[in-house]
Order: sequence, then C-alpha cells, then structure tokens
Amino acid sequence: MEPGGCFPVYNIEFQLQVIGTRISGTSYHYSDTTNYVKELFEGVYDTTTKSLVIEEQKVSVFRIPADCIPCIKKYTLTYHTDGKEEQLRGSWTGKTMDGKTTCPAGTIIMTRIQKPAFKPELPPELLAKKNELVKEIFVDTGTIRLDFYDNGQVDGDTISVYANNIPIVSRKMLTTKPVTVFVRITLEEQFQEVIMVGENLGSIPPNTALMIINADDKRYQLFLTSDEKKNALVRFIYQRPK
Repeated sequence: MEPGGCFPVYNIEFQLQVIGTRISGTSYHYSDTTNYVKELFEGVYDTTTKSLVIEEQKVSVFRIPADCIPCIKKYTLTYHTDGKEEQLRGSWTGKTMDGKTTCPAGTIIMTRIQKPAFKPELPPELLAKKNELVKEIFVDTGTIRLDFYDNGQVDGDTISVYANNIPIVSRKMLTTKPVTVFVRITLEEQFQEVIMVGENLGSIPPNTALMIINADDKRYQLFLTSDEKKNALVRFIYQRPK
C-alpha cells in the first residue's frame, strides 16, 4: 500500500464464486486475527483477456484501531497460471467507508489456496459458556435487521453480539431504544449464527433481551437469556424462494 494507510503491508483474502462472467463473494483485509475488515464484493470476469474487475460494495464487519477507517476498494486484476500455481495480479483504488477520502492505492498479487487462511480467534466468551440454541429461522431475504431491547425493566443489562463468531456489537447497554445491527444471508452465505453474550447480569439477574427480527416482510420476536453458564444462539438459514 502507498504511504498514508494504517497498515503498509497486510493480507487480503477473497472467498469468491464465479458464475459465468459474474463474480461475487467476501473479502477479508487483515494484519492478524485482531485487526481485520470483512466486506462484500461483486465483479465481472472477461474470459477473452482473463481480466477481472472486482468492486467491494460495503463493509460487513470491522475490528481495527480507532484512528483507522475501512477502505472500500475497486480491483483491476488479471489471471495467470503456470499449470501449477494460479494467481491474480493487479492494483486497486478506493475510498474510505464514509466516502469522504481517497484511500492510498496499492498493488497486489494473490495466490489461490484451497482452504481459508484467515480464521479469527474464537472469542473466549463463546468458549467458556454453552451456546444454547433458541430458534432456527429460515429466510429467503438478503439483509436481516436485528433490534435488541431490554426485556422488561431497564436494569443495566449489557450485551455483546457475534455473527458467525465475528463481533458485531461490543458491550452495549440495553434500554428502551434498540441496539440495531444487520446481518446478510444469501445463496453464497447461507447461514448466520447470531450469539448474544450477557456481559453482566444487571441488577435483576439473569441478563435478558427482547430480540425483534425483520426479514423482508416477516417479523419475529424472541426472548433471549444469558448468564454465567450460557449464551443465547439464534441460527438463520437461507431457503430458496418458492
């Protein structure tokens, strides 16, 4: 990366699907498992010139220093192979997530691998307690809105929320106003496991939350409970529209 970025050298992994000339998937930008950005992308592949244009659409999750801001990139790449190794080579340009600043440009060489190299460390909050399944919900929509409220009397309950083991809410207090997050589920990303972790027990144990789910024209209401021994797990599964 050219001077001006938070990390002069870092890793990028594309988990992609190619259907005809259309490309879609997820990108991970990371220096290590504690500094990363997850983004969704789309693109096109020219079979004649073996060139690709990939554009990141939006940031899904990020966990980076407070003085950094994620960059949404456009990549211009070409495909190369010697029969043994496959590579994408090229460059990128981009703008910050808020659209206000141009990101330093950069060059990139990517080598195809068979298994994901980026694996965020499983948070200890998910290892130390049982993740108890509350409900499985089948959806056919792209974006799901989740609203968390204190269930009953506001008593200082604080929660963290993880989607597929990646933090999307960190130590937020529940009140009568919602803590709102969005998760995405598609044919390419077919399930999301959303886990609510009670960071305390409030003044009235256990830690309880009302979760309102809006998935297209469907609405669900769940009551979640977390204490010293268990977290609350809700699993969303993609189901093709009839």
